[in-house]
Amino acid sequence: MIAFRFSTLLLALGLAGMASAEEGMFTPDQLPEIGEQLTGLGLELDPDSLTTLTDFPMGAVISLGGCTASFVSEYGLAVTNHHCARGSVQYNSTAEKNYLEEGFLAERFAEELPAAPGTRIYVTQSVRDVTGEVREGLDEMMRGRDVHAEIEARRKALISSCEMRPGHRCQVASFYGGSQYKLIDRLEIRDVRLVYAPADSIGKYGGDIDNWMWPRHTGDFSFYRAYVGPNGAPADYDEANVPYRPPHMLKVSGGGLEEGDFVMVLGYPGRTSRYARLVEVENTFGWTYPALENLLEDWIATIEEAAPEGSDARIKYEARLASLNNYMKNLGGQIEGAERVGLLERRAEREAALNTWIIEQGDADTARAIAQLDLLSEQIAAANRRAFWYDNVRRPQLLSVARKLYRLARERELPDAEREPGYQERDMAFFRQSMQAIDRRYDPAVDKAEWLLFLQGYAAQPDAARVRAFDEFVGIGDFYDRRAVEQTLDWFYAVTELGDAETRLALMEADAATLEASEDPFMRLAVAIYQADRTLEDVGKELDGRMERLRPAYMEAIRAWQADQGTTAYPDANSTLRITYGTVMPPATSEGGPFTTLEEIVAKNTGEAPFNAPEAEIAAIEAGNYGRYGDPVLETVPVNFMSDLDVTGGNSGSATLNGRGELVGLLFDGTLDSVNSDWDFDPETTRAIHVDTRYMLWVMDRVDGAQRVIDEMTVVGLPPAPTPPLTAVNVDPVLNEPVVEAVAVEDEPAIVPDEMGEAAPTK
Repeated sequence: MIAFRFSTLLLALGLAGMASAEEGMFTPDQLPEIGEQLTGLGLELDPDSLTTLTDFPMGAVISLGGCTASFVSEYGLAVTNHHCARGSVQYNSTAEKNYLEEGFLAERFAEELPAAPGTRIYVTQSVRDVTGEVREGLDEMMRGRDVHAEIEARRKALISSCEMRPGHRCQVASFYGGSQYKLIDRLEIRDVRLVYAPADSIGKYGGDIDNWMWPRHTGDFSFYRAYVGPNGAPADYDEANVPYRPPHMLKVSGGGLEEGDFVMVLGYPGRTSRYARLVEVENTFGWTYPALENLLEDWIATIEEAAPEGSDARIKYEARLASLNNYMKNLGGQIEGAERVGLLERRAEREAALNTWIIEQGDADTARAIAQLDLLSEQIAAANRRAFWYDNVRRPQLLSVARKLYRLARERELPDAEREPGYQERDMAFFRQSMQAIDRRYDPAVDKAEWLLFLQGYAAQPDAARVRAFDEFVGIGDFYDRRAVEQTLDWFYAVTELGDAETRLALMEADAATLEASEDPFMRLAVAIYQADRTLEDVGKELDGRMERLRPAYMEAIRAWQADQGTTAYPDANSTLRITYGTVMPPATSEGGPFTTLEEIVAKNTGEAPFNAPEAEIAAIEAGNYGRYGDPVLETVPVNFMSDLDVTGGNSGSATLNGRGELVGLLFDGTLDSVNSDWDFDPETTRAIHVDTRYMLWVMDRVDGAQRVIDEMTVVGLPPAPTPPLTAVNVDPVLNEPVVEAVAVEDEPAIVPDEMGEAAPTK
């Protein structure tokens, strides 16, 4: 454990101290406060200019609703990670045409494929603080359920007003534990198409073996395109749609980086828990994470056995397997990291120091609120432990479908404003697409195998952790008879019609009485457990409401404490736009520099997945065919690079920019040593891994022939093309010597869309 003095306690215990330039997932409006640090490290842009999300470069960075992407052409071309677009590649793949193995490249606009149903691109339009409108007048004597309902109603009203304009998708995001709320207005682009994705043998090179490890050699990049209707407004997929014209785009740098260079990441990190109380941390690392780790190991093995390599079922479940493997490795790193840094002890010390400061301020109300918060956190932890297996046993896809359809029918009995989020009219496009997407991600044999796994764990729980209506319907008694339960499940899958997309879509219009009369076993089970599920949900809302009432006091104390120490508190990540910054830096816990190279791909290559680089790539490397993408210091093409940036899950695909705001890479991973920074930032070990834009360009040019995509982007910083060789073309009749002239190679025409959205060459 790193030694520290009390004067550095805030930094060492995971709070945002300015002594470390690398720590902090800052909101754009905070950047002027840290402007001196940014410019000191190498930012050439004005920090004040980065506060406006609709200006450059913020306006070019977009959310995919789980990953980040960036516009890199005036025709809606967006670059993100390969693993972020891989679900769309998988969705369009079959055993006969497996784009996961072959890669995908659209030669013309008309060949670009629709992304997986539900894929969205969100372009931020404005951000407004609405804290007063959400929290004003909340009475501390209100029941938790009423607090939750009031806050939810106010958020829905703000969203409804914001979405009066067609094509806009708004959100009210909570910051600092609910002590601040912001209304974010976003343009929702619903027609997203796959343009180019390298094969898994590049985009997933190293696979799960290399995941969270260094050195890395992964070409983790792909391209989408945003389309809108002919009138420029967001629209559902239609052949008449045209590429979206973004207000800003990033230039792609071919000039590269060196160790120590300034870099910053703009993206949408998912969730961090750096302000979580000790009670929450103890429950997470003492119970939740170990339980998940055990389950994930069995879950992965279950899918692999039920969906053999090369089968259509395996293609359908590739995305899920990748996600589960990634999560399991992450959990292992989290648990090991917590032990390594002494997370529990550090969190206890931080809380003791905060308590001392609060007493010194004479703030008895805040001290009392925090004590109540800890008691509430214990109640929530106990409730989550009880619900763990019941939550999992409801995971099977067709049971989830049935539960959602019946819930939709019941919610439609209410006015739209009173319905639960997810069941309002604004959610129906997502709902419909989720019903459609199942076809390419569902196999009955695999689904049944997963369900049996979950049932085994659920049946071993005490009565307090089980639901009687569920047990009676599935046939779980005091003694768990796996064979009898498996026969019941065979009946479920043999009889159900929910595996048919048209049936699912038609049932979206059914009323509750119609679904209650259904003979489909999944629907009958959904109806049977509906009331028990609502009771559990109401308990959760009561606890959430109490948390929404108490946690703001704790977070305001944290912010005031840090301000008293001369530091700035950044909010925990919550999937809103953040900026983090630092330098290109080598790993802290192993030897080697901050760059990996092409030749290392060959050295690692075995010809067997996941180390099976394409033959064309190996040939180009062995021939030294670097083109203009080689690094003069490395004397080869860099593949991935490392930095000390503060990032987390959800940052995948985030733009990595140099001091001029040019794209120099895409963030795609961290290291096992640093994943615990979700809970406790460690400036010594935190590292991020990026794919270098020079490798991206090299693969596109020399391996996949994606010149069309390169031509569409603005690439800067590349060295001049080599001077064409001199070639003898005739002989001077007087001097009897060859006359030589340079052979000019005609540039390939750039490809841009004409008015119909088709490919049209232009100079």
